[in-house]
Amino acid sequence: MSYSPRPVAVVNSAQTLFKPSWADRQHVDLISEAVTGVLKGTGLRIDDVDFVIDSGSDFLDGRSISNCGFLGAMGAHHKEESRVEEDGLWALSYAMNKIASGTASVGLVVAYAKPSELDARSFWCTLLEPFTQRPVGLDHLAAAGLYAQRYLTAAGLIPKDLDVVARHAWEVAVRNPNVDLDEVPSADAFWHERVASPLHGSDFARPVDGAVAVLLAAADVADQITTRPVRLTGSGSAIDQHFLAAREADALPACAAAARMALGKARATDFDIAEVSATSTVGELMVLEALGLAPRHKALHLYESGGTTSVNPSGGALPADPIMATGLARLHEAASRLVGRNGFAAGEARTALVHGTGGFAMQNHCVVTMEVAS
Repeated sequence: MSYSPRPVAVVNSAQTLFKPSWADRQHVDLISEAVTGVLKGTGLRIDDVDFVIDSGSDFLDGRSISNCGFLGAMGAHHKEESRVEEDGLWALSYAMNKIASGTASVGLVVAYAKPSELDARSFWCTLLEPFTQRPVGLDHLAAAGLYAQRYLTAAGLIPKDLDVVARHAWEVAVRNPNVDLDEVPSADAFWHERVASPLHGSDFARPVDGAVAVLLAAADVADQITTRPVRLTGSGSAIDQHFLAAREADALPACAAAARMALGKARATDFDIAEVSATSTVGELMVLEALGLAPRHKALHLYESGGTTSVNPSGGALPADPIMATGLARLHEAASRLVGRNGFAAGEARTALVHGTGGFAMQNHCVVTMEVAS
């Protein structure tokens, strides 16, 4: 027997403004705004959606089975609903496969987080093995510093070289209407005070509150809804060793494995846009290398001389990291630029590579490829 999966496309996507703190709005308010925005202009109602898949964290939300309190805001009441306790890009892959299998035609993916309501460091520490790793004081900041020490040594770089990555991210994010940012931080401590040697405050992603929603449909359905659907052409995911000491010192093999899986299904081999997630500047460099966009230890050149692929035209995750929604936000940003939605003008870009990461110290990776017809 032969099986040909149904092609799947992004019909629309939407997000709230990403802010360090939405003190006057609750989860349901942010989720409702994203869901309302993704349906607007499509001609679809929530009744037309076959299923809802959401991404969030009980720990971040401060209660068990927290998504049960958000079902109404997601439009999932009396509807098939699943929860993915990981970045929203994994939820999108789940939805993509569900539609490709023929069991549904229209799906809604929602990801959200409010890290302002707790210490994000505590969240990352809960992912550690509790007997030998957590008691020694290891956290995601220290883990990023350990990676940076080894990467910089192997690449022949110094900590100041990483400013190129951080400045690119923050300067681009200032122009991004989806991020609450008026200017690039200028505080001396932000750029020069070490947080986890050799990394400074500028080298780490800034947690933000927000929600993202993506509406998917079988390609034949999407063609009836929009004149420029974004076809999802490939996806892949992989997980690295749990113990940090067991992982490669200056590379992300799980990210490379996820990319090989996605690229093996994609038609395109070159991409106009790459939207990638990372929790630190060195993490971003290692992701770009794992995706094959730069040789090992050479990703810094992408910021100095550019290339055929536009890297993080949104600014990426460093200025705005909604934790459980970061990868889905990358897909929203890329899709918006491909088709000229949400205030962006459609340029010549036709293909995009999107990456999400999760787990302690970027243990897990998900890659999605997509393209739009010219």
